[in-house]
Amino acid sequence: MTSQKTLTFSQLKLFDCTLAQLIQRTHILESKDYIQHGVTSIFDHCLNVALISLKLACLLKLAVDEKSLITGALLHDYFLYDWHKKESSPSWHGFKHPAIALANARRDFPINRIETDIIINHMFPLTFFHFPRTKEGWLISIADKFCSVAEVFRLQKYKESQWTALSYDSEAEEERRLR
Repeated sequence: MTSQKTLTFSQLKLFDCTLAQLIQRTHILESKDYIQHGVTSIFDHCLNVALISLKLACLLKLAVDEKSLITGALLHDYFLYDWHKKESSPSWHGFKHPAIALANARRDFPINRIETDIIINHMFPLTFFHFPRTKEGWLISIADKFCSVAEVFRLQKYKESQWTALSYDSEAEEERRLR
Protein backbone atom coordinates (compact mmCIF):
# COMPACT_ATOMS: atom_id res chain seq x y z
CA MET A 1 0.00 0.00 0.00
CA THR A 2 1.40 3.37 -0.97
CA SER A 3 1.05 6.60 0.93
CA GLN A 4 -1.60 8.71 -0.75
CA LYS A 5 -3.62 11.85 -0.14
CA THR A 6 -6.82 10.59 -1.72
CA LEU A 7 -8.47 7.23 -1.82
CA THR A 8 -8.13 5.04 -4.89
CA PHE A 9 -11.01 4.13 -7.15
CA SER A 10 -11.03 0.58 -5.79
CA GLN A 11 -11.16 1.88 -2.20
CA LEU A 12 -14.05 4.22 -3.06
CA LYS A 13 -15.86 1.40 -4.84
CA LEU A 14 -15.35 -0.89 -1.81
CA PHE A 15 -16.64 1.90 0.44
CA ASP A 16 -19.70 2.39 -1.75
CA CYS A 17 -20.43 -1.35 -2.05
CA THR A 18 -20.05 -1.87 1.70
CA LEU A 19 -22.35 1.04 2.48
CA ALA A 20 -24.91 -0.18 -0.06
CA GLN A 21 -24.82 -3.66 1.51
CA LEU A 22 -25.36 -2.21 4.99
CA ILE A 23 -28.21 0.00 3.77
CA GLN A 24 -29.88 -3.05 2.25
CA ARG A 25 -29.41 -5.39 5.23
CA THR A 26 -29.50 -3.17 8.33
CA HIS A 27 -31.34 -0.17 9.78
CA ILE A 28 -28.31 2.10 9.33
CA LEU A 29 -30.34 4.81 7.57
CA GLU A 30 -32.28 5.32 10.82
CA SER A 31 -29.08 6.82 12.23
CA LYS A 32 -29.69 9.86 9.98
CA ASP A 33 -32.51 10.77 12.38
CA TYR A 34 -30.23 11.13 15.41
CA ILE A 35 -27.63 13.79 16.15
CA GLN A 36 -24.23 12.57 17.29
CA HIS A 37 -22.10 15.71 17.79
CA GLY A 38 -23.04 19.34 17.18
CA VAL A 39 -25.26 19.22 14.09
CA THR A 40 -23.75 16.02 12.66
CA SER A 41 -26.00 12.97 12.45
CA ILE A 42 -24.79 9.58 13.63
CA PHE A 43 -24.92 8.42 10.00
CA ASP A 44 -22.66 11.25 8.80
CA HIS A 45 -20.35 10.77 11.80
CA CYS A 46 -19.89 7.10 10.90
CA LEU A 47 -19.20 8.00 7.25
CA ASN A 48 -16.61 10.52 8.42
CA VAL A 49 -14.93 7.99 10.71
CA ALA A 50 -14.82 5.40 7.93
CA LEU A 51 -13.24 7.82 5.44
CA ILE A 52 -10.73 9.28 7.90
CA SER A 53 -9.65 5.84 9.15
CA LEU A 54 -9.16 4.58 5.60
CA LYS A 55 -7.13 7.67 4.70
CA LEU A 56 -5.11 7.28 7.90
CA ALA A 57 -4.30 3.66 7.05
CA CYS A 58 -3.04 4.83 3.64
CA LEU A 59 -1.03 7.68 5.12
CA LEU A 60 0.63 5.35 7.63
CA LYS A 61 1.09 2.65 4.97
CA LEU A 62 -0.68 0.08 7.12
CA ALA A 63 -1.84 -3.17 5.60
CA VAL A 64 -5.39 -3.47 6.90
CA ASP A 65 -8.53 -5.39 6.08
CA GLU A 66 -10.22 -2.47 4.31
CA LYS A 67 -13.64 -4.14 4.09
CA SER A 68 -13.67 -4.82 7.84
CA LEU A 69 -12.33 -1.33 8.56
CA ILE A 70 -15.15 0.25 6.57
CA THR A 71 -17.85 -2.07 7.92
CA GLY A 72 -16.73 -1.61 11.52
CA ALA A 73 -16.53 2.16 11.14
CA LEU A 74 -19.99 2.38 9.61
CA LEU A 75 -21.44 0.27 12.44
CA HIS A 76 -19.36 1.53 15.39
CA ASP A 77 -22.23 3.75 16.64
CA TYR A 78 -25.10 1.54 15.48
CA PHE A 79 -27.08 2.00 18.69
CA LEU A 80 -30.21 3.51 17.03
CA TYR A 81 -31.49 5.92 19.68
CA ASP A 82 -31.11 9.60 20.56
CA TRP A 83 -28.55 9.61 23.34
CA HIS A 84 -29.38 13.25 24.11
CA LYS A 85 -32.84 12.22 25.38
CA LYS A 86 -32.23 10.82 28.85
CA GLU A 87 -35.69 9.21 29.08
CA SER A 88 -35.15 7.06 25.98
CA SER A 89 -31.44 6.24 26.27
CA PRO A 90 -29.47 4.21 28.77
CA SER A 91 -27.60 5.94 31.56
CA TRP A 92 -23.85 6.12 31.02
CA HIS A 93 -24.30 6.12 27.25
CA GLY A 94 -20.57 6.67 26.59
CA PHE A 95 -19.73 3.43 28.36
CA LYS A 96 -22.70 1.31 27.26
CA HIS A 97 -23.31 2.18 23.61
CA PRO A 98 -20.48 0.04 22.15
CA ALA A 99 -22.13 -3.14 23.49
CA ILE A 100 -25.54 -1.97 22.24
CA ALA A 101 -24.09 -1.15 18.80
CA LEU A 102 -22.42 -4.56 18.66
CA ALA A 103 -25.62 -6.38 19.63
CA ASN A 104 -27.56 -4.47 16.95
CA ALA A 105 -24.86 -5.13 14.35
CA ARG A 106 -24.78 -8.85 15.15
CA ARG A 107 -28.57 -9.00 14.98
CA ASP A 108 -28.67 -7.43 11.51
CA PHE A 109 -25.42 -8.39 9.80
CA PRO A 110 -22.68 -11.05 9.99
CA ILE A 111 -19.85 -9.44 11.96
CA ASN A 112 -16.30 -10.80 11.92
CA ARG A 113 -13.58 -10.63 14.59
CA ILE A 114 -12.06 -7.35 13.35
CA GLU A 115 -15.45 -5.64 13.09
CA THR A 116 -16.32 -6.84 16.58
CA ASP A 117 -13.05 -5.39 17.91
CA ILE A 118 -13.77 -2.07 16.20
CA ILE A 119 -17.31 -1.73 17.50
CA ILE A 120 -16.81 -2.87 21.10
CA ASN A 121 -13.49 -1.06 21.66
CA HIS A 122 -13.88 2.23 19.79
CA MET A 123 -14.45 4.25 22.98
CA PHE A 124 -10.95 3.62 24.35
CA PRO A 125 -9.58 5.24 26.53
CA LEU A 126 -12.96 6.09 28.09
CA THR A 127 -13.59 2.36 28.34
CA PHE A 128 -10.14 1.68 29.76
CA PHE A 129 -10.38 -2.11 29.91
CA HIS A 130 -11.86 -2.32 26.41
CA PHE A 131 -8.91 -1.38 24.22
CA PRO A 132 -8.54 -2.25 20.54
CA ARG A 133 -6.63 -5.42 19.73
CA THR A 134 -6.40 -4.93 15.96
CA LYS A 135 -4.83 -2.27 13.74
CA GLU A 136 -8.26 -1.54 12.38
CA GLY A 137 -9.65 -1.09 15.89
CA TRP A 138 -6.92 1.41 16.76
CA LEU A 139 -7.49 3.35 13.54
CA ILE A 140 -11.23 3.64 14.21
CA SER A 141 -10.65 4.69 17.81
CA ILE A 142 -8.28 7.46 16.67
CA ALA A 143 -10.48 8.56 13.74
CA ASP A 144 -13.54 8.59 16.03
CA LYS A 145 -11.86 11.03 18.43
CA PHE A 146 -10.63 13.22 15.58
CA CYS A 147 -14.07 13.37 13.93
CA SER A 148 -15.84 13.95 17.25
CA VAL A 149 -13.69 16.98 18.04
CA ALA A 150 -14.09 18.36 14.50
CA GLU A 151 -17.87 17.89 14.68
CA VAL A 152 -18.35 19.33 18.18
CA PHE A 153 -16.27 22.41 17.45
CA ARG A 154 -17.38 22.58 13.80
CA LEU A 155 -13.76 22.69 12.68
CA GLN A 156 -14.93 21.44 9.32
CA LYS A 157 -18.43 21.14 7.97
CA TYR A 158 -19.00 17.48 7.24
CA LYS A 159 -21.65 16.77 4.65
CA GLU A 160 -22.87 13.75 2.79
CA SER A 161 -21.21 15.25 -0.29
CA GLN A 162 -17.87 14.01 1.10
CA TRP A 163 -18.82 10.57 -0.12
CA THR A 164 -20.50 9.70 -3.36
CA ALA A 165 -22.49 6.70 -4.48
CA LEU A 166 -20.21 5.50 -7.23
CA SER A 167 -21.39 4.79 -10.72
CA TYR A 168 -18.03 4.89 -12.43
CA ASP A 169 -17.05 2.42 -15.07
CA SER A 170 -13.50 1.19 -15.42
CA GLU A 171 -12.87 3.10 -18.68
CA ALA A 172 -13.82 6.42 -17.08
CA GLU A 173 -11.56 5.68 -14.13
CA GLU A 174 -8.67 4.74 -16.39
CA GLU A 175 -9.14 7.98 -18.32
CA ARG A 176 -9.06 10.01 -15.07
CA ARG A 177 -5.87 8.30 -13.96
CA LEU A 178 -4.12 9.03 -17.25
CA ARG A 179 -4.85 12.77 -17.06
